[in-house]
Amino acid sequence: GLVIDGWTLNIIFQGGLEEKFLELTQHCCSVLCCGSTPLQKSMVVKLIRRQLKVMTLSIGDGANDVSMIQAADVGIGISGQEGMQAVMASDFAISRFKHLKKLLLVHGHWCYSRLAKMVIYFFYKNV
Repeated sequence: GLVIDGWTLNIIFQGGLEEKFLELTQHCCSVLCCGSTPLQKSMVVKLIRRQLKVMTLSIGDGANDVSMIQAADVGIGISGQEGMQAVMASDFAISRFKHLKKLLLVHGHWCYSRLAKMVIYFFYKNV
């Protein structure tokens, strides 16, 4: 994984070092941005999504994470003490971070299974 702070992100985006940053992130399973502004968070998600053409998932718990959640393909809001702004802007909402595993593995599998059955049924009805 890669942990990067806001000051370093500022240097990357202002110095035109996005390509080198992308080369580094391609070797990582996850990227964690800490101490960064909401604009920087959304810029990282948009950069990864646009250049690498991969699916992105963003997790946030406050109002400062709303732009990042909306920029990602899948946004997950954690309801907590910081308010409900992230939950209202997200695709999925969980009450605690520990529920993320169940959301991704169980409900993700069910969604994939239902979608596969629907596609098969669609082809059956159209043939």
